[in-house]
Amino acid sequence: MQNRNAAIALTIASVVLCGCPGLLALFMGALFALISFIPGADIDIGGSNDPQAALMFGLFALCVGLIFVLIPVVVGVVTLRRKAEVPASFNEPIPPAI
Repeated sequence: MQNRNAAIALTIASVVLCGCPGLLALFMGALFALISFIPGADIDIGGSNDPQAALMFGLFALCVGLIFVLIPVVVGVVTLRRKAEVPASFNEPIPPAI
């Protein structure tokens, strides 16, 4: 990006809109996946008491959360990286002396 301030604003926006919900989804997915292995746990996923449903929901939330966490990382790398400077070309004509 040409404007450094716009790159920083875009990165912060992606962190707030994708990174924070992604971390929440990772935490929630891990919690549901772990709870599905506890015998006798009171599990209610969409009206189902099946531990398999809790495990599948937890793994799905982990995958979605991982994707959402990776989005700000990619946006930050793409927008904030330094562009390689183009070396001066020696094939240009020399300007006339004044």
